[in-house]
Amino acid sequence: MTRDAAIARAEAYFDSGAFRDDLARRVTMPTESQNPDRAPVLADYIEAEIKPAFEALGFACQTLSEGNWPFLYAERIEDPARPTVLGYGHGDVVRGLEDSWNEGLSPWRMTEHDGRWYGRGVADNKGQHSINIGAIKAVLETRGRLGFNAKYLIEMGEERISPGLRELAATHKDLFRADVLIASDGPRLSAARPTVFLGSRGAVSFDVWIDAREGSHHSGNWGGLLSDPAIELAHALASITTPTGEILIPEWRPEGIPEDVRRVLADCQLEPSAGDPDIDPDWGEPGLTPAEKLFAWCSFAILAFEAGNPRTPVGAIPPRAWARCQLRFVVGVDAEDILPALRRHFDRHGFSHVRVAQSNDAVFHATRLDPGHPWVNWTVDSIVRTTGKRPAILPNLGASLPNDIFADILELPTVWVPRSYPGCSQHAPNEHLPLVIAREGLALMAGIYWDLGEAGVPGQHQ
Repeated sequence: MTRDAAIARAEAYFDSGAFRDDLARRVTMPTESQNPDRAPVLADYIEAEIKPAFEALGFACQTLSEGNWPFLYAERIEDPARPTVLGYGHGDVVRGLEDSWNEGLSPWRMTEHDGRWYGRGVADNKGQHSINIGAIKAVLETRGRLGFNAKYLIEMGEERISPGLRELAATHKDLFRADVLIASDGPRLSAARPTVFLGSRGAVSFDVWIDAREGSHHSGNWGGLLSDPAIELAHALASITTPTGEILIPEWRPEGIPEDVRRVLADCQLEPSAGDPDIDPDWGEPGLTPAEKLFAWCSFAILAFEAGNPRTPVGAIPPRAWARCQLRFVVGVDAEDILPALRRHFDRHGFSHVRVAQSNDAVFHATRLDPGHPWVNWTVDSIVRTTGKRPAILPNLGASLPNDIFADILELPTVWVPRSYPGCSQHAPNEHLPLVIAREGLALMAGIYWDLGEAGVPGQHQ
């Protein structure tokens, strides 16, 4: 009954092919939350697949709902004097995009090729929570108990910006009460280096557009007489940043980068994998390292721009121009003031006729746990003990996830241990997970779960 034995058992689960079989079965379930026709599959994933897996480990399970979205809550309470750890994952995936995968690959059939497993959800997020479930199993089979109290929440709408999760957390705050969130989603800093991240950048998507008039008008008869909304909108959007992407709206910029954030990011070198695009060194905020730009600053993107008929252009001045935009933002930027600040900026620069509206009701809020928090140091020490590698510490993920629900509503320190990598084709065709990351993930999570049952845990009650 040793730590090494639990880790070896987790590795044997992988080496035997049993983990592959469990993950492959889950991948076959097309849990596309962005496809309304898949609603029955979302419920089946919880009831037929994940609930039985937790119940087999002695967890008490219940299905919760908020609106039309199902959630699975599982708990195993062993000793109120021991720390309680909340885990989280999501069983939904983005659309499969079946016709765009490479020959021989399918989003709904897990395929091994060149040391990778291909299939929708292997990286985001079925593979990640399957690793955690397998690591919990390894500790239970080795020790006979966890040695701590475990709670786990699986949602089925994260790819739809987690509808109902905020309300669920507020309603069931006592049910989810814990000492820490230890969860897995998103990518590592690189494929070879274990990583912990402590929050996420916020994100808000919004539309900007100009409705100039009814109907298109011949550019030969009216060119030079009628305003062109595409030109006007292009100028309005160009006023948001410099030509190299430096944000010019003061309210969209943090006051600076905290010293503890700079310190941990100094140890984080971005290492693109084969097939990744080259980083443009002169793009974005000047004077920052690539890691600081990605993890400690804000970025603005124009996701789509449309005027006229892009597929069959004609010689006419269009009546309307539209763009979908997005701001990724960090702690220190007021989420409630992002769009009002844009409105003020446009008005100051003579673009009062440009209209602005949030594109959906959901906003990911920015969060960031102190990199010096005891739970961070404890997790890093556990990973080093298991792997011999010092993990990268990211103050927050460059992308966005619903961490603010755990950090702000449930008031938990949040530590994420991801098991993907930047080149995994998450949300794209050919999503994949390297086998070496999956195997190492089982080992390091078995080490973390084992250590949670030992003395010296930050949340241990005396």
